[in-house]
Amino acid sequence: MIKLVEVGPRDGLQNEKIMLSCATKVQFIEKLSQAGIKHIEAGAFVSPKWVPQMADSAKIFKQLKKSHKLVKATNLSALVPNLVGLDAAIDCGIKEIAIFAACSESFSQRNINCSIKESISRFQLVVKKAMKSKIRVRGYLSTSFGCPYEGRVPVVRVEKLIRKMLELGVYEVSIGDTIGVATPKQVRALLKRFSQDERQKLLAMHFHNTRGTGLANVLASLDLDITTYDSSLGGLGGCPYAKGASGNLPTEDLIYMLHGMGLKTGVNLKKLIEISWWMESKIKHPLPSFLSKANLNF
Repeated sequence: MIKLVEVGPRDGLQNEKIMLSCATKVQFIEKLSQAGIKHIEAGAFVSPKWVPQMADSAKIFKQLKKSHKLVKATNLSALVPNLVGLDAAIDCGIKEIAIFAACSESFSQRNINCSIKESISRFQLVVKKAMKSKIRVRGYLSTSFGCPYEGRVPVVRVEKLIRKMLELGVYEVSIGDTIGVATPKQVRALLKRFSQDERQKLLAMHFHNTRGTGLANVLASLDLDITTYDSSLGGLGGCPYAKGASGNLPTEDLIYMLHGMGLKTGVNLKKLIEISWWMESKIKHPLPSFLSKANLNF
């Protein structure tokens, strides 16, 4: 079984210009849950000044807690940058959070206003408090293959930071190709630095499809035992701090390929395509997913 982590409600919507209502975001998450998506990153407790689309995250989580339309087995998580964000997550009764660091100094400064070393130090406190509160912690590493300011990122540095994240106590590290520059050769070179057991149990992949290599990179990862992938409905969003980082890997395109390979996800693809069409009507522009534009009845 392949595990999918849907990041559309957070990583996807944070880059959208049209501000969606809280009710629409809640409905979006409920629809994803009803389509069989079991792991959804539903919001972020970050500064509303820098990421205004996430300003209503607390309200969203509190409404979802009372929702009768959310499938019971759905796991909701939130991105948090610091102890203030963690406290807000705890107040909402969240059982899983994600922390995020970068693999390039320039991106770290622009994204979270501190060095990589400072970010790791900050997250030590966050992870420690989260664990005391019985909250699971997932780790994100952005710019793992390339940085918009520094270019190619050394694989040795990325491996070191992944291991540093794991030492903090996160249960999994999601390796992010923030600007969509990775190729299968790069993916293999990084993943081969870890044992098969580490790849299967501790690593996930987060590809962007900016240059059309997202699914090819998933195939390379599948060959090396990765079973967890982040994706975004319709290819929503990207990173607001990285120019050209549009095009998250579309969830429906990924699932179509996985199902065609005989791999199980537990997701209803037809329902997912319908949600993609619905979301296009809300954000007032087409989404880059191929499958939502194609005909499934062939």
